[in-house]
Amino acid sequence: MSAPLIPISGLAVSNRQEMGKNLAKGGCSSSSCGSSAGPADMDPETWAKVKDHPCYSEEAHHYFARMHVAVSPACNIQCNYCNRKYDCANESRPGVVSERLTPEQAARKVLAVAAEVPQLSVLGIAGPGDAAYDWRKTKATFDLVSQRLPDIKLCLSSNGLALPDHIDEIVAMNIDHVTITINAIDPEIGAQIVPWIFYERKRRTGVEAATILRDRQLQALEMLHERGVLVKVNSVLIPGINDDHLIEVNKAVKARGAFLHNIMPLISDPAHGTHFGLTGQRGPTAAELKKVQDACAGGANLMRHCRQCRADAVGLLGEDRGQDFTLDKLPEEIEDAPEAREAYRAWVAEERKDRQAAAGLAEQAAAAAEAPTLFAVCTRGSGRINLHFGKATEFQIYEADADGISFVGHRRADNYCLGGYGDAERMDEIIKVLDDVPYVLCQMIGNGPRKRLADAGIEAIDSLGEEYIETAIASILQSRRAHRDQAAQGA
Repeated sequence: MSAPLIPISGLAVSNRQEMGKNLAKGGCSSSSCGSSAGPADMDPETWAKVKDHPCYSEEAHHYFARMHVAVSPACNIQCNYCNRKYDCANESRPGVVSERLTPEQAARKVLAVAAEVPQLSVLGIAGPGDAAYDWRKTKATFDLVSQRLPDIKLCLSSNGLALPDHIDEIVAMNIDHVTITINAIDPEIGAQIVPWIFYERKRRTGVEAATILRDRQLQALEMLHERGVLVKVNSVLIPGINDDHLIEVNKAVKARGAFLHNIMPLISDPAHGTHFGLTGQRGPTAAELKKVQDACAGGANLMRHCRQCRADAVGLLGEDRGQDFTLDKLPEEIEDAPEAREAYRAWVAEERKDRQAAAGLAEQAAAAAEAPTLFAVCTRGSGRINLHFGKATEFQIYEADADGISFVGHRRADNYCLGGYGDAERMDEIIKVLDDVPYVLCQMIGNGPRKRLADAGIEAIDSLGEEYIETAIASILQSRRAHRDQAAQGA
């Protein structure tokens, strides 16, 4: 039997959670848009850019939503892991959209989402082709949106080939977040990933294409960094091709000013119709991904909370409400509600203060961990354990060790509960996904799945619902340590 959990004093759930449950109904009078004090190693100007951006701040992804609009279908390169699909609602991966939009349709959709989703803080254009290559549509969309929603941050994603041609416009439009996908800096490796590019009115292949692409990508990174634009570099981890090489990519992009490096697993299901999927190239395991990420520690700062979003994703990271906002579902009349976003951001500012204080105590408690320990967390946001096990479609993975508690990634799995009943095959997959994780933290869990997890050596804990993730983990570690101490004394 598990030892009883020891609560950490002073960490009770705040009444402000009521606003978190009724996001648009809060009545905060503060005009604050978030905590004014960022991390000790980040200057205030940079913190102001990232504190409400869920992709550039791991902390912000607990609170803020993003949306992508699919206005740029044209692309100037072919990647072996990409198959752009339109009119597709069933796949969750980059390059897939339900409907392509004109800039005018996209702006209308953004207004509708902003009116309904007060967590919205970022508008991104990530395809389904390339936002820099299809620049006319990208720019027109941003111009329309910024006129109506000046508080929404703008960002774009690109393969980098056409990006150097638009740096001045990007800066003039106040686009201060750009993502570049760089999978290799060695052209021999790059040629295995990108079979061709279209550059200066000519299709180029092989090492020549990979060399041009690399040079343009690094040029764009340097130019954006020099102009004060934050750059996140995405890299797709492809086992046997660039897994070892990504350490060199990490060093190269850090040297040129990348703010974050996001190493993502290859998605290679044959059903997606990509070259890699059809030729049997496998994706990495969760352990292989973590190994490469850990090997890059000390280089460019790593992003570990990416969800590899669709090109029309809407909502918090880890959720997609895109199908709630298709063109046929948009209201005829759309009125913006900036006061709801202001109230929500004021609530987040206060919530951040609570969580920061709680996390400080938690770090102290966790520092005594005897060995690194992983925890899988069921959460729907706000940095709390607030989701039923059976409804979880992903698990956020945290690690506690002598240095404290840190987020190390997420693992996807289909939700166990379907229409009130558990699915045995899905439970088998969940156990496989969590094979190296000894604890699952959730708001509630039934006796059946609890026993299945226990039989697999995984303890499910649902007595800490609504607690902050870090403080719950610290409480568990304290309890286990106290239990061991009592056992030792009894011996």
